[in-house]
Amino acid sequence: MLGLYRFATGALGPLIRLYLERRKALGKEDPLRFEERLGHPSRPRPPGALIWVHAASVGESLSVLPLVERVCVERPAVNVLVTTGTLTSARLMAERLPQRAFHQYVPVDRAAYVRSFLDHWKPDLALWVESEFWPNLLTATAARGIPLVLVNGRISDRSFLGWKKYPGLILTLLQSFTLALGQTEVDRDRLRDLGAKNPECLGNLKFAAPPLPVDPATLDELRLNVMGRPLWLAASTHPGEEALAGRVGRALGENVLTVMVPRHPQRGEAIAADLRAQGHVVARRSIGDPLTLTTTVYLADTLGELGLFYRLCPVVFMGKSLLTLGGQNPFEPVRLGRGVL
Repeated sequence: MLGLYRFATGALGPLIRLYLERRKALGKEDPLRFEERLGHPSRPRPPGALIWVHAASVGESLSVLPLVERVCVERPAVNVLVTTGTLTSARLMAERLPQRAFHQYVPVDRAAYVRSFLDHWKPDLALWVESEFWPNLLTATAARGIPLVLVNGRISDRSFLGWKKYPGLILTLLQSFTLALGQTEVDRDRLRDLGAKNPECLGNLKFAAPPLPVDPATLDELRLNVMGRPLWLAASTHPGEEALAGRVGRALGENVLTVMVPRHPQRGEAIAADLRAQGHVVARRSIGDPLTLTTTVYLADTLGELGLFYRLCPVVFMGKSLLTLGGQNPFEPVRLGRGVL
């Protein structure tokens, strides 16, 4: 199975490039850093030891951020490379990473791109977060003798059943890891069942994360603009959930302010149009719309401000939870004393 995967990803190189170009045209790839996805880094390797942390997207990268910060504090001679695959996570990491830590896009999982990436960075240690197992990238890293550690490992019900259909492939991938650390005992046991060597359970890194940051002056200004109205938050919403939250807001009455933070801010214009079609008065934060007494939905189509809105709103609906996708991280609002739906 691994050989077939390698052959297919190699032979389909031109089509992969066309697919990425199409994504770039649609605004789903960073045009200024597009070459990173092809294994061509946009900055030189810093001298000395380098730890590479790979996290798929926003949630995974935020969960591992305290670990990155700890490494930078306790190992002043070490630099940290963080890779992710999404525009949103790249922007967040640019804002949140400490000194001596920096972000690059992960290369697409094709042998030539992977080889170029590893030839340039030559990491001394690789930490992979949660459950994104790219076969070429994993096995090529292990083949170079680079120690690999799975941190905050998670195997969902769906993934467990899916990997069971390809036992040889997942065995090879998991045995690339020198150490596999599961979030829960269930994850540890599933990792063992699928072939990981001596997996352990150290708990979920999200429990150790500090509260999301906030600018107190911005929070005070928003509270003044709300003018004492009752309000609730629909956080990290996905397509379909905004329309449902809009209908809930209509049922609650015009005096209740619905605050929405979509998971992907670039959808803001389309979300606002749908909500206005329901009869809402929508103010979009990204374009500076004022929040007034007539506003029924405040659409925070911005990035990195969940800490602000979790503190503003006493009740939080967690997005993705109405879909069959598993939900977002509820620890962040709970840590701030918010009621979570």
